[in-house]
Amino acid sequence: MDFTAEKWHIDYAGMWEYANNKQIADNVRNIFPYPYTLDDARSYINSCAENDESRQLCRAIVIEGKAAGSIGIFLRDDIHCKSAELGYWLGEPFGGKGIISRAIKEICGTAFEQYDIVRIFAEPFAHNAGSRRALEKAGFELEGIMKNSIFKNGIIFDSCMYALVK
Repeated sequence: MDFTAEKWHIDYAGMWEYANNKQIADNVRNIFPYPYTLDDARSYINSCAENDESRQLCRAIVIEGKAAGSIGIFLRDDIHCKSAELGYWLGEPFGGKGIISRAIKEICGTAFEQYDIVRIFAEPFAHNAGSRRALEKAGFELEGIMKNSIFKNGIIFDSCMYALVK
């Protein structure tokens, strides 16, 4: 399935239809609400559209002219100033089609060119097999499993540390 990774603009407010999904919210940080409202979508899109990309690189994952997900690279600071964190989500109808793996490869390549970093990491929940598989297909390596590191929806979970080194 074809997709493009594009800079965010206000026309993508329809993405809330894909974002308003409990299964997605259950596998990302608490900052991603459920239910996900149109106001949540507008706020997120505006923050991405106004981003000057000095510290983060955010892209809409666009399928058939509609934002179906989001992917971003977020620079770290202090002793981690040569590292960046990868975050992403994709609408449920598009999972398992290789889209997110290709989007990960694309944005990581751009980030390594654009920023003075040597490492990009991601921390999926250990039980999120789809996200872990996508990272591995994109060249990320599992560095370890962090026991009892996530508290989500009243439950403690393990998470994983994956990294791609330049």
